[in-house]
Amino acid sequence: MAEHLIAVVGSSPGVGKSTLCSALARWIDGTGAVVDHFQEADVLTRASFRAVAEEFAGGTGSVRPRTLVQATKVYVEQARAGGVDVLVTDALIPFVPSLVAWGHDETSIAQVVHDLEEAVEPTRVSVVFLRGDPEAALRRAVEREGPEWTDWYVGKLRRSPGTRTVNDLASAADHLRRESELTLRVLAATRWNVLVVEVGERDAAQTEEYVRERLRGLLGEDLPGHGTQSWPGGDTSPGEEA
Repeated sequence: MAEHLIAVVGSSPGVGKSTLCSALARWIDGTGAVVDHFQEADVLTRASFRAVAEEFAGGTGSVRPRTLVQATKVYVEQARAGGVDVLVTDALIPFVPSLVAWGHDETSIAQVVHDLEEAVEPTRVSVVFLRGDPEAALRRAVEREGPEWTDWYVGKLRRSPGTRTVNDLASAADHLRRESELTLRVLAATRWNVLVVEVGERDAAQTEEYVRERLRGLLGEDLPGHGTQSWPGGDTSPGEEA
């Protein structure tokens, strides 16, 4: 089958992207396809992203866009050489939250996304964008992780040059709304399949079912058994699932 990358991104922490990624990886693995699940924390531990980890830890707390693009290219090429059919990635492509946090404007972010688009060809890309009310999602994250999570998350944003105006959860929610709009604008300019999922009142199982039904159409006959059966930019602290 042709290689396919499914990137799951979200409008805010607590919207359910990590939970969905895990569910999609299990589903695709169950079809007999070879799947690689790239979890959010992997961006600092995968061999293909070693240059990203080294640059991020080098004192500036940021990574050059070309380093992100090259690491993504290497990751996809290695997966292809290793016989991986489907890559399911959490908070990888298109890196918009990280780029915003590091102070890049929309023009430069759009160029990075264009460069990513070129770098991963001929791999087909589908981006699943989970959209929900940021305030409600942030409340869920606090309920799950405890009140100390607020200080961690707000502090992380406040320390970054592009998000220094964030000083509480209300201003974080405002920032996330603007960031979501920017993400959707730059994605609209790509040739990638973009699936916007309104989370709303859906629970995790309903969201998974909705996304699976639409991905079946995009993956088509490439799925075995088809027709017979389903960091600055990161939202999570270590070990946390959205």
